[in-house]
Amino acid sequence: MTTKIDSHQHFWQFDPVRDSWITDDMAVIRRDCLPPDLAPLLQRHGFAGSVVVQSDQTEAENEFQLRNAAAHDFIKGVVGWVDLRAANITERLAHYQQFDKLKGFRHVLQGETDRALMLTPEFKRGIGALREFGFTYDILIFPDQLRFAAELVASFPDQPFVLDHLAKPYIKDQKLEGWEQDIRALAAHKNVLCKVSGMVTEADWQHWQPADFRPYLDVVFEAFGANRVMFGSDWPVCEVAGGYDRMLGVAHDYLASFSATEQALFWGGNATTFYKL
Repeated sequence: MTTKIDSHQHFWQFDPVRDSWITDDMAVIRRDCLPPDLAPLLQRHGFAGSVVVQSDQTEAENEFQLRNAAAHDFIKGVVGWVDLRAANITERLAHYQQFDKLKGFRHVLQGETDRALMLTPEFKRGIGALREFGFTYDILIFPDQLRFAAELVASFPDQPFVLDHLAKPYIKDQKLEGWEQDIRALAAHKNVLCKVSGMVTEADWQHWQPADFRPYLDVVFEAFGANRVMFGSDWPVCEVAGGYDRMLGVAHDYLASFSATEQALFWGGNATTFYKL
């Protein structure tokens, strides 16, 4: 029996200023999105639990998500935010080590003006401190940053990394060029896994077909292999482009020809190992 884990979802109490990234065309998620909203979806699809990932870059976000995790057993892990460039980074990581459900950290690198921010000495010093405390790192980037990510992970071969959302390829434009080569280069580093998440929001929201994702999934599964990919819904963001059920269907259909062992790794095994759930 596979323990199914949704390795990537979010919770927030909607704040129009803080959450200004939620634009008018995303009105469906301009609301509070909290554990009682997600629980029935997980249950319906046989998921034992989920990993909640930060969406706000403050330490208050960690407190909010840890409170959610303490109150709801299905939340198996939290990926929080910490200022990796701070002078007192080791103190902050030592503080967070006391929370069993806090598994790792993420920075919204995709939104940084300095596209190579992850290669600055301050940022790398922060990444270097993670392993000492047993924390993972989620890489959130756009395709133009993949080559910097490859350089980052090469510098820390013992640090566990996971790439979020396939680095958001150009699915709507059906473009593989550039992204494919850079994904393969990143995947050559065995300390990096990949979340099969966030795809539907990179496609044509109203008109995508399951076939649109196949070329991208082919690349990722071939490059990373079945033991380094994991399922993530990116709920509630997936609601803007078809919703949980349809998005899940894409992954189910694609995985149909894989062995039972490979499917079990994808649906929960790899996430459980990576995040030590």
